[in-house]
Amino acid sequence: MLMSLAGIIFGVGFFVVTQAQTSGFEHFFIKVILGTNGAIRIEDKIQDTIFAMAAGGHGAGATKFEVAADRESRKYVEGVEDPELLIKALHNFRNVSGASTVLEGSVIADSSFKNDNAKIYGIRLDDHLAVSDLANQVARGTGSLDDFRSSPQGILMGKQLADRLRLNVGDSLILQADTEQRRYRVSAIYFTGVSDIDRVRIYMHLGEARSLLKKTSGASFIQVALFDRERAPQDAAQMEQVLHHGAQSWQDREAPWLQAFQALQISAALTVSTIILISGLGMFNTLAMIVIEKTKEIAILRSMGFSREDILRIFVWLGAIVLVLGTIGGWAMGAGVTYGVSKLPIRIRGIFTTDTFQVYVSIWHYVVATITAAVVVMTAAVIPARRAARLEPGDIIRGTSG
Repeated sequence: MLMSLAGIIFGVGFFVVTQAQTSGFEHFFIKVILGTNGAIRIEDKIQDTIFAMAAGGHGAGATKFEVAADRESRKYVEGVEDPELLIKALHNFRNVSGASTVLEGSVIADSSFKNDNAKIYGIRLDDHLAVSDLANQVARGTGSLDDFRSSPQGILMGKQLADRLRLNVGDSLILQADTEQRRYRVSAIYFTGVSDIDRVRIYMHLGEARSLLKKTSGASFIQVALFDRERAPQDAAQMEQVLHHGAQSWQDREAPWLQAFQALQISAALTVSTIILISGLGMFNTLAMIVIEKTKEIAILRSMGFSREDILRIFVWLGAIVLVLGTIGGWAMGAGVTYGVSKLPIRIRGIFTTDTFQVYVSIWHYVVATITAAVVVMTAAVIPARRAARLEPGDIIRGTSG
């Protein structure tokens, strides 16, 4: 029984730890992505085809097939023609906390050391700070946003790109877009931890980006931040209908990675649950042996007036005690190990960058672990208990109990 108790403690504890780890990396990834690319991206004007306009007359009774056909029939015109009008409309959505106009273009960044391909993002700094974590990303790097704000020729450069070009804050470089070449100065170096961003993205003032790319109006997309990030898919769908532009939520944008994290969580839960299952089987075996070895004692209790329900409760209470002690011990173990793991160094460089294990503590990890243990333990206790309750004193005395 002590081995079963220990198994429940370890099973519940490791369940909590593994879920905290997998959830931690997922939440860290989401935080980085939202702090860089926003919750929703508005881009590309929707231009319905003749077929779409004919199908667009469907009402509330339209089938999913009709709606899907409507989406498939759409034609998109690249870019946002009137970003100021769209931003004004976006602020009418209650869940929108900020919106930033972004003009994107490809350039060649040329330093005295080498040249490399890059993408410029023309922004209004204050607007973009409201929809991103750029302020903290620069704080983790070098330089100053105030210098960028006051310098028309200033740029913000990703750390990996700056390292490849051997540039530091204050250094200058030439950016070439088609035949246009201009010299800029590095005002600050930011660090998001996402290599695909840090190695190519350069922020500059929106007006300067328009001049360099020779795009006097419009924008590539509008980056939107939300108060409640979980409502992004619903808000994106509503924005498409109202604004007549494509809107993509962060859940759709990062679906492959989110599905991978979910698969890891399920896999970890199933793997660790086997510890609880094995402990339950051990407990079942122990209680079954007790029933076999204590048949005479059970007969005496029945002869003294104990009912079948009383015998059943004895074994169920035994299982409940193991369950309570096991889950409390498992909670304590899980909380302690989770805290210890969060302090362990680890070097990850890929879809995001971190130097420590990421953990996310949720009460639901403890609830699910407890429910799993309860199902296994109480099943292991009830089956032998029902067998014990069915024993008749007369049959035991005659030696015919089975």
